[in-house]
Amino acid sequence: NFTRAFKDAYTITPEEYRKALPMLNTFDRPEVAANYVLISEGVPLVVGDIVLELERKSLTAPESYIGFETAVSIAAQTPVGESTGVDVPGQLWRQYHTERNATSPGIHTGVELGMSHSADPKLGTFRYFAGGLAKSGPGPLPDGMVLRELPAGEYAVCKVEAEDFETLVTVALNQASRYLFGTWLPQHSLTTEPFSAEKYYRTTEDVAYMELWVMPKPTLTADGATTV
Repeated sequence: NFTRAFKDAYTITPEEYRKALPMLNTFDRPEVAANYVLISEGVPLVVGDIVLELERKSLTAPESYIGFETAVSIAAQTPVGESTGVDVPGQLWRQYHTERNATSPGIHTGVELGMSHSADPKLGTFRYFAGGLAKSGPGPLPDGMVLRELPAGEYAVCKVEAEDFETLVTVALNQASRYLFGTWLPQHSLTTEPFSAEKYYRTTEDVAYMELWVMPKPTLTADGATTV
């Protein structure tokens, strides 16, 4: 039981730890209690210093975002919050924040979107986009930037709040992803489209807040009807 719990927390066994002696503080340890709590929609769940809340949202019109996009190797990525591996999404965000203000006045700086989509199992990659909400009529795109849409449709949204932005985009994002995909969606017998979005709100200085957006797939009920 100890070996199993240790591997769940650190992704390696105690024997592997004794051989390699890695720094355990580089691992984002899961909040065990969150794996067994199923919250109702609109009811916050407090996990340490993180607050999670689930709700359904209907987006009646697509939202347009301007930013940068690249292919990401699935195998080369480590879980959010860990300190090893090649952080391609992080590099893309740094590029976006460096060039955003100088090159594109058509971008709203208060709302940002990270989008994972278009996975290619043969190549072992997916596309990752990092950008900001486009103002109406953004005009010609700056060199190297692309326009992507958050599609209209029905979403399951996990709201995430943390004590600071650094915690939000590392530990909190990891905990929220684990809870959404590992607990909440399976408990509701839901799967999702091969797409997810991280929506960041930078409109306030004192609140570190974001949302995870996924599109549940319709499932077939016993009587042959479809439901989401």
